[in-house]
Amino acid sequence: MNLRLSYENMERKFLSSFACLSESSRGRLYPEEQCSVRTVFQRDRDRIIHSKSFRRLKHKTQVFIIPEGDHFRTRLTHTLEVAQISRTVARALRLNEDLTEAIALGHDLGHTPFGHTGEAALNEVFPPGFRHNEQSLRLVDELEGWSGLNLTLEVRDGILNHTGSRDPFTLEGQIVKICDRIAYINHDIDDALRGGVLREEDLPAECLEVLGFSHRERINNMVLDLINNSMGKPSISLSAPVQRATDGLRGFMFQKVYVGSEAKREELKARHVVKFLYQYMAENPRAMPQEYLKKVDAYGPERVACDYIAGMTDRYAISQFTRLFVPRAFTIEDGGP
Repeated sequence: MNLRLSYENMERKFLSSFACLSESSRGRLYPEEQCSVRTVFQRDRDRIIHSKSFRRLKHKTQVFIIPEGDHFRTRLTHTLEVAQISRTVARALRLNEDLTEAIALGHDLGHTPFGHTGEAALNEVFPPGFRHNEQSLRLVDELEGWSGLNLTLEVRDGILNHTGSRDPFTLEGQIVKICDRIAYINHDIDDALRGGVLREEDLPAECLEVLGFSHRERINNMVLDLINNSMGKPSISLSAPVQRATDGLRGFMFQKVYVGSEAKREELKARHVVKFLYQYMAENPRAMPQEYLKKVDAYGPERVACDYIAGMTDRYAISQFTRLFVPRAFTIEDGGP
């Protein structure tokens, strides 16, 4: 029995007319034989989860750089929260959960060490510029697993356009784009409160009156609004009042947390780490691992150095910076009298 065909049949019967059906995928960069058990989007999800890039997310900064404490979010826990919220919305709207989950799990694979601080630093020193969504796509297309993951066009589009001015062409991708913001605004508030960067009374009352006065209430209200406002429509959006409140809360977070707050006190040092590592590796490509060195002829030392630095975890970047730029003690063996 071909289980994939059974899944595809269930999708045709159950999913909304606005859903992206697995059997209707626009395909992969390179054609492959179909799996007898999993749909194309289930395979994409599994490839992302089993990738090295996905595992590295657990040691990459979300907001707090090198936090002391076990409960602050990392890039991995952020990704899992986005996937959970996105799947809830997709299920309620009878859209394709597997596609939604694959996009959510892959959307931040290309993020740098030290979060958006590292992204900004690479953007300054890498001549073509650097954006994490574009790096995520480059990673799944070319870098991961030697020659990329060969994902479907729908997942690749959702990853690339989860941020920026363009919207994904699937509703599943649009869900992830909005749920990414729902997730990070709320969990960053939670982390900022835990870290003493914010107090409950600091939060803008006009936004809380619309969205809710607790972490749980805000996420619940935003998700319900997204579902109710998108039901039976060919696009995904929040209602106007909730969108305004969400934008207001996001603007507040930029003013009080994302720029210049105690959460970012190590930001300048992190920028230096990323910039010095990039400049050194671009000028000395032989210092990079062999798997990256092999690509220098094809892409050039600057592009490969950027790929190498972007893939680092926070702690690996620090260890490489220490090895290259921090003096070590001079020692000799005592030969005796």
